[in-house]
Amino acid sequence: AKPYHSWERGANENLNGLIRQYFPKKSNFTNITQKQIDRVISILNNRPRKRFGFKTPNEVFAQKLNENIGVAFIT
Repeated sequence: AKPYHSWERGANENLNGLIRQYFPKKSNFTNITQKQIDRVISILNNRPRKRFGFKTPNEVFAQKLNENIGVAFIT
């Protein structure tokens, strides 16, 4: 994607919008704690997504990890 072409990065821009619900523009990030960031990460990674068949990103990640167990050792 080209710089400043937000329409080429739909999923990225959607996630930015979700993050802005918790940290609006002009937020002073020097006042935001790691605990607050971790909380938002947890909320967003456990939120079902239509693009994943209404599974959460954490569920999709765990599923992919389980599918790949032992693959590195097959010769």
